[in-house]
Amino acid sequence: MGVSDKSLGGVMLLVAGFVFTYYTTWAILLPFFDASSPIHNYFPAREWAIRLPAFVLVLGLSGIGFFVGSTIMKENRKKAQKAKLRAA
Repeated sequence: MGVSDKSLGGVMLLVAGFVFTYYTTWAILLPFFDASSPIHNYFPAREWAIRLPAFVLVLGLSGIGFFVGSTIMKENRKKAQKAKLRAA
């Protein structure tokens, strides 16, 4: 039994809202709190606020590049096979 699209969309929206709030607090609001504030215990070091999105961006662009490259290779193989069949 599957989950309805509406429920899945709601869960995805909640997760996206949480990630946005957490990252915004981490990257933008955290510098305004004193270093001895207990809120700093809930977040990793600030340099990871740049490293993680950069890593996700590189990973995502690599995945898109791999998908486009494999699709182009498959299409070229199909064209080559059609050309062989026409020539035969």
